[in-house]
Amino acid sequence: MPTLTTPNTGIEIFYEEHGDPNAEAMLLVMGLGAQMTLWPDELVAALAAEGFRVIRYDNRDIGLSQKMEGQRAPSLPVQVLRKKIGFPAKVPYTLKDMADDGIGVLSALGIDRAHVVGASMGGMIAQLMAIHHPERLMSMTSIMSTTGNGRLPQAEANAIGALTAPLKGMDEDTLVAHGLNIIRNIGTPESAEFPFDEAHQRARVLANMRRSVYPAGLPRQLAAIIDDGDRTKRLGAVRTPTLVLHGEADPLVKLPGGEATAAAIPGARLVTIPGWGHDLPLKLVPRLAGEIAEHARGR
Repeated sequence: MPTLTTPNTGIEIFYEEHGDPNAEAMLLVMGLGAQMTLWPDELVAALAAEGFRVIRYDNRDIGLSQKMEGQRAPSLPVQVLRKKIGFPAKVPYTLKDMADDGIGVLSALGIDRAHVVGASMGGMIAQLMAIHHPERLMSMTSIMSTTGNGRLPQAEANAIGALTAPLKGMDEDTLVAHGLNIIRNIGTPESAEFPFDEAHQRARVLANMRRSVYPAGLPRQLAAIIDDGDRTKRLGAVRTPTLVLHGEADPLVKLPGGEATAAAIPGARLVTIPGWGHDLPLKLVPRLAGEIAEHARGR
């Protein structure tokens, strides 16, 4: 099993590599409660075919990476209230800790610098890598993410509700139904351009559930997001070449989140795609791979 221990944070991380091991590295960072397998194999293969050494990994507290057993996240209402009045709540770990994990993956693999691509919470983690470890990034791509500014439009109730809903059971049928409900509520809305392939989605959910189910990690990761707060001012110091990709139909992290991210980072380029929600549809793989690769090559 390909695991490593990060030399800086001491966390055991599960990872995979694809493509030419001598090519420039591209590190893929996934989002809240999401295993690395939510990066579609097709997108990973497309980026490798573009000439990159593609590395994807499970964040701490999810998938096959180390779990922070026994650590309790503060209740979300308490954490939000304390944040509003300026009193920090104690969290099991921070979003910066998770960014340091990603840098630790690079260090453990002997990689000095990489292109970092983050989706959703992974975009926030990538932003913190650029803030705290700019010397390790050749470029950054922030996908369907945001600055953390609480004044931006918030998620649709059905989207955040589906993502954070407690599991009603641990049997396979219940887990698959739970996963499909998340996809239907946060993903790209069904349309003629983006038809919903239930058989494909069901197969993906089932594969992911059989790989790992660990609901205890999600509230701790969510606590880390809330704790990090608004990154707008910090992002103003970022000089890493940045691409921001965002769907115009994203119900979870709405388009203004991507617009704010691009506006906060000097020189960032924003690309928005009509009809795209909070997922990585196979139909968009060629477009996304092309945008990311072109940005990484500095064209």
